[in-house]
Amino acid sequence: MRFVGIDIGGESHAVAVVNDGGALLVKSTLFGEDAVGYQRLRELLGNHDDCLVAMEATGHYWRNLFAFLVSHGFEVALLNPLRTRRFAEEELERTKTDSVDALGIARFAAQKRPAPTPIADEVTAELRELVRLRTRYVDELSDRMRQLHRAVDLGFPEFTRHVRIKTLLATAILARYPTARSFARVSIHKLARLAYDGRHHVGEALARALVESAKISVGTHHSEAYQLQVSYTCSDIELLRGRVKQLEQDIERKLQDHEVGKLLTTIDGIGARTAACLIAELGDPSRFRDAGARACVIGCGCRHWSPSGETLGCARTTTACWLPGSGRRSRSWPACANCSLPSTASPEIAARSCRFSQPAGLRSNEERLIMSNGRAEMV
Repeated sequence: MRFVGIDIGGESHAVAVVNDGGALLVKSTLFGEDAVGYQRLRELLGNHDDCLVAMEATGHYWRNLFAFLVSHGFEVALLNPLRTRRFAEEELERTKTDSVDALGIARFAAQKRPAPTPIADEVTAELRELVRLRTRYVDELSDRMRQLHRAVDLGFPEFTRHVRIKTLLATAILARYPTARSFARVSIHKLARLAYDGRHHVGEALARALVESAKISVGTHHSEAYQLQVSYTCSDIELLRGRVKQLEQDIERKLQDHEVGKLLTTIDGIGARTAACLIAELGDPSRFRDAGARACVIGCGCRHWSPSGETLGCARTTTACWLPGSGRRSRSWPACANCSLPSTASPEIAARSCRFSQPAGLRSNEERLIMSNGRAEMV
């Protein structure tokens, strides 16, 4: 059997082929991320029979190549870069180049025999992209809100006593009157007639309170730079709100085409957004060996401390489920049966729900793609 190792790059990749014993069959060769390069790779690999291709899931650069190889009948195993790096350290490999890495990946595949990575169905893949795009926009929206809060604190700090900064009302008002000086110059009647959602108006009571507060405001930053900052930030917030709302509608429509997604929404307490997130990050729930493995992925499993004191695990999802007192790093926890690291869970839970079961979307940057028995949990 032949084992192919591919080191993924941004504009070019390196490929090497070894046999069962690790003997070199095809020396490391570079090929480009284009049609000519892919054709060159196809010629080097030959027949797809008795051939396993292994590659690191580096960023997004592997996705086109993965689709190309699968479409030509090759079995492809996505590898966690952390595992291949540890393998190179065990082999005492000191040189790190694309050619050396490709050969190391091929020999890793020959020794470890990783299972081929399954292909996600089209609906799940599209749903995952929509969910992660929404997450990015929500994060950007939060950043803009913090920027707006800072600018308002400098130009009109009393504003937040009358209007919540995260509301449509706040951005509608601040887009037109960004600083206290702007409020002090506007008439109460004009401000009261301002519509902020197409139907509702500011109202005379709120308008009067804002104008009076602006006249005695302690804010001192009213220059054009601060006015532009508030106006542009409000414009960005409105744009992001619209995109998030549209994405949520798209996600709900796409969820109706997903069989498991529709079933999830029938469970009390799980709405369309939660179901979409679960499908996007977990894929097919039936692929987990037991409920403990699923609990680990969604954030109810074990949590680990590294020897240096850093936390390893799904920090984003386990915060709400954190066990009492688990923030104390000096406390001794039972060892996980899978990875032998201290765990915040009981030994029974730790044996079933290890950090190595968590998917790519819920991991730290270093361990973004976690493998299970040499196989990527998520594609």
